[in-house]
Amino acid sequence: MQIHISSQDGVPIYLQIVNQVKYLVASGRMAPGDELPPIRTLAEQLLINPNTVARAYRELELAGVVTKRRTAGTYVSDTTSPLARRERLKIVTERIDALLAEARQMNIDTETLIELLQERDELMHTASLKEK
Repeated sequence: MQIHISSQDGVPIYLQIVNQVKYLVASGRMAPGDELPPIRTLAEQLLINPNTVARAYRELELAGVVTKRRTAGTYVSDTTSPLARRERLKIVTERIDALLAEARQMNIDTETLIELLQERDELMHTASLKEK
């Protein structure tokens, strides 16, 4: 599990961990049943206080993203929660918002942006067919 934190981000570190784990789960990079690193291990990797990681894991557990098994670790929840779809849509919406803002700053209208998205989608679809 690759987590990167930034002290320059302005987002609390525990929330950066929460958001990144949610993204990993929503994107399928972490599957139900996958184990998260132990709190101390992740804290050492990120050079942060273990309490920060513990808080992030508690938030993830409350959201239903992970489950804690006594003395056995923390795992991605087996239940398919509506959070997964909602979280995927939230992530994509945030990226769309950023893309729209950037396009506006560059004076690219929405119609041109939509055309570009369709072209890129077709190219990606064609490329994925060639890989198979």
